[in-house]
Amino acid sequence: MENNLPLMSTYSYLPVNLVKGEGSCLFDDKGNKYIDFTSGIGVNSLGYGDSDWLKAITDTAGSLQHISNIFLNENALKLAEKLTKISEMSKVFLCNSGAEANEGAIKLARKYSFEKYGPNRNKILTLKQSFHGRTLATLTATGQDKFHNYYFPFPEGFDYFEANNIDDFINKLSNEVCAVMMESIQGEGGVNPLKNDFVSSIYEVCREKDIILIFDEVQCGIGRTGKIFGYENYNIKPDIVTVAKGLGAGLPIGAFLCNEKLSKTFNPGDHGTTFGGNPVVCSGALVVLDKICNKDKLKEIEEKGLYLMSLLKDINSPLIKDIRGKGLMIGIEIDGTTNPSDIQNKSLEKGLLVLTAGKNVVRLLPPLIISKEEIEKGVEIIKEILITMHN
Repeated sequence: MENNLPLMSTYSYLPVNLVKGEGSCLFDDKGNKYIDFTSGIGVNSLGYGDSDWLKAITDTAGSLQHISNIFLNENALKLAEKLTKISEMSKVFLCNSGAEANEGAIKLARKYSFEKYGPNRNKILTLKQSFHGRTLATLTATGQDKFHNYYFPFPEGFDYFEANNIDDFINKLSNEVCAVMMESIQGEGGVNPLKNDFVSSIYEVCREKDIILIFDEVQCGIGRTGKIFGYENYNIKPDIVTVAKGLGAGLPIGAFLCNEKLSKTFNPGDHGTTFGGNPVVCSGALVVLDKICNKDKLKEIEEKGLYLMSLLKDINSPLIKDIRGKGLMIGIEIDGTTNPSDIQNKSLEKGLLVLTAGKNVVRLLPPLIISKEEIEKGVEIIKEILITMHN
């Protein structure tokens, strides 16, 4: 379709004009209602219209919408204290997006290694099928060939190894490697969870060789998998953690956290961002942490994820090759004869919003407050579509 909009043609828009949200549902300009299994690609963790979140950001906007980072602001300080406490990390840098958080993590790891080992230890290893952002550095860190085009020259110092293949990881190790970056579940790459023994082995090698372990929790973090962070499913502790998306519940925010080992690596002037730590955004993020990062809510998310998974596995369709994920981050792998985008469009027509990922995956990222009844209705729509498409 020809794009006559004043926006650059960077997105293929779906044919609906969404104008309002309530809870886990969205409404278009014609009054049609949609159950949301996308949450703005994992962003709207509290759904739509949460009263506490709205009050926090509205009150803050009315008193202090922004100040320079040469001053402290109370909300940023409270958020930093909360994030470091729940992650058991030492320091945090507040920024505006997942890509920016990952850029900062790369810089922090390289500076640590430069100061301790010299300039030639700077390579970052990432996983094939990973996704870490769309800036030049994070695009290069992304282990998908389809993103590595057009924008040459790309930054140096990145290499890739196969997920869940420890031998491939060992083969890529060299004295140049300073860090390993990975997602606990590859989101854009197809909702691919990592195996426990694979993560444990990498963790031990990184500890032994003083290689910085970075976990990209932009999509998996802040309760999405039923844990505060996805890496908690593997009982390990990274050196650096990046977060974004669900932390803001609809406002742009990102952050990277580090342990005590890296806490003194950055000095004034080493890194910065104009809008990082914005008082309004931080006030909303504080509400998110209070509502999501507690034992009862995390258990509820885990239970809803298991329920969603069980309903999907009960669908008797030969079009389904695999169903995988954790918590409310689930991928339905479809056989090669079916285009996931067709399922996405048919779902839209029936009042359900879903995402795609990788080559052949329908990705589900509902708001973390979704009800079991809404889960049931959404799965019923998916089931009807798959059965009809097969027949």
